[in-house]
Amino acid sequence: MILIDQPIWPAHETLWAHIVSDTSLDELHAFAAVAGIPRRGFDRDHYDVPAQRWSELVALGAEPVGVREFVERLQASGLRVRQRDR
Repeated sequence: MILIDQPIWPAHETLWAHIVSDTSLDELHAFAAVAGIPRRGFDRDHYDVPAQRWSELVALGAEPVGVREFVERLQASGLRVRQRDR
């Protein structure tokens, strides 16, 4: 399942959300390709996406979740890259 958090992360004069997969990186990269998200937006375990794309990504099938659930499901998947390992 592709998950998307809320666009609450400020950077580069906009707010950002993240998309992850709780299944596999292959699933995440495939979703990003279909959505037209460039590979340069990938950061080890997630893609950064600007707030203005949030509704579009939900319409494409990303499941909106809160930040806590987002992190918990990513950790449970085994795909989480810890901050200190970046």
